[in-house]
Amino acid sequence: MAFRFTVDDFPDGFAFGAGTAAFQYEGAVAEDGKSPSIWNTYAHSARNPNERSGDISADGYHKYKEDVKLIKDIGLQVYRFSISWSRLIPNGRGALNPKGLQFYNDMINELVKEGIQIQAVIYHLDLPQILEDEYGGWLSPRIVDDFTAYADVCFREFGDRIAHWTTILEPNILAQGCYDIGICAPGHCSYPFGHDCTVGNSSVEPYLFLHYSLLAHSSVVRLYREKYQAVQKGVVGINLYSLCIYSLSDSTKDIQATERANDFLFGSILHPLLLGDYPESMKKAAGTRLPSFSSYESKLVSGAFDFIGLNHYSSIYASNNPNASKMTTRDQAADIGALFRGC
Repeated sequence: MAFRFTVDDFPDGFAFGAGTAAFQYEGAVAEDGKSPSIWNTYAHSARNPNERSGDISADGYHKYKEDVKLIKDIGLQVYRFSISWSRLIPNGRGALNPKGLQFYNDMINELVKEGIQIQAVIYHLDLPQILEDEYGGWLSPRIVDDFTAYADVCFREFGDRIAHWTTILEPNILAQGCYDIGICAPGHCSYPFGHDCTVGNSSVEPYLFLHYSLLAHSSVVRLYREKYQAVQKGVVGINLYSLCIYSLSDSTKDIQATERANDFLFGSILHPLLLGDYPESMKKAAGTRLPSFSSYESKLVSGAFDFIGLNHYSSIYASNNPNASKMTTRDQAADIGALFRGC
């Protein structure tokens, strides 16, 4: 049966919009002072045999005015985009790139002129390569201060026109994609997991990424609340990758596997943000490979959001993986201990 919906079928206040991410939209990969990001590096490596580099992408760096007009003509009320850290601050910290700053100001002003509500994402998978080379990027506690300083620039320069901020997009799935199976930048994994990576540790790195992402996010939320929120009247939150996960059967083992899968997918972020610690199922499965929060860190992350965003994709079934408990070398998937199939 085909379902037809119109705008009138949705409640008052429901907003229709579109979204892009800097790497997938802007292009202009080495133009006007932009430095390489880890996604640029990954796209030009042997890890990406399809030669889809993103060097041009949708060419939004040059065509944003046309795109804003299209957004307006379609009748959308909201536009979400991400800011390229390596375009705005090419060295990862320190001096701003004037042309990068001008680009974002021009695009924001165009959206404001057309009455489009702006939702900005501070980070989506495009860490400046220089920080990855210097200290390992998101695998180091040093990322917390650098990310907070970068966010400070975004709030200071654009916060007078942007009232809806997402710190990090989909960190819950990036942990596995980037640092367990290596299919996203920076492409880390280790044997027997992933796809022939030359660097990485699938047993440990997904959890380091999650941990420092949470600390960096929470540091940015504290900064916004203390320095900007009273004047700018905005909100700041985080956005999660979302699937509905259903148990394949009514068996106890399948139900428990489904609960673990939800704990890892959602609870890895939401449990610390709500309660200041990881779910017990994660701590039991990962053991000492999962970093622990200090008392200070627990207080920092608890309540560190004004909203939770979801990018919802599809639904899947989960069942118990009987082989997972037998694995001596473990990754995040083994810790979850579930098998998945489409609905």
